[in-house]
Amino acid sequence: MAQENTGPEEFEIEDLDAFASADELETLRAERDDMRDRFMRALADAENSRKRGERDRREAEQYGGSKLARDLLPVYDNLKRALDAANEETRAQAGALIEGLELTLRELTNVLAKHGVTEISPALGEVFDPQLHQAMFEAPVGGTKAGQIIQVMGVGFLLHDRLLRPAQVGVSSNTQG
Repeated sequence: MAQENTGPEEFEIEDLDAFASADELETLRAERDDMRDRFMRALADAENSRKRGERDRREAEQYGGSKLARDLLPVYDNLKRALDAANEETRAQAGALIEGLELTLRELTNVLAKHGVTEISPALGEVFDPQLHQAMFEAPVGGTKAGQIIQVMGVGFLLHDRLLRPAQVGVSSNTQG
C-alpha cells in the first residue's frame, strides 16, 4: 500500500549531510535562523499593532467627544450665571423661566455626566492642586495656611480622568497658619 504524498518530502537536517557540504549546511542554518528571527519579529509587530489599535479605539471612544464637551462648558457657565443672578424678586416674577433654566442646566449636567464629564468643585480650605486647579490670585487671609483655596471663581471639569478645564481659584499666601 502506497503512502499518500502530502507535500515535499521532509528531511531531517542530518539527512542533508549526504547532499550538502558543511559550509552549505552552515549557510542554510544561518538562513533558517534569520527567517525564524524575522518571523518572530513580524509576529511581535503584528501583536503590538493589534494592541495599539485596540488602545487607540478605546481612547477615541472615551475621549473623542472632548472637543464637543469643552465647547459646551460655556453653555453650562452661562446657565449657572443666569441662575445665580436671579434674586427672590426675579424668581417671584419669572418663576417659570427660572424653573426652565434650572431644568435645562440639570439636563445639560446629566448629559455631560452620561458621557463621562464630571465637575471639579473645590471646597474652601482645600489644598491647591495644580493638576486640577488654576490659581487666579494669591492673597494673605487670616486663619488659613499657604496653599489653601480661599475662593472659587469657576468650577472645572474632567472627562473621565483627563482635565477638560481646571477650576479657577484664589489661593492663600499666608506663611503661617
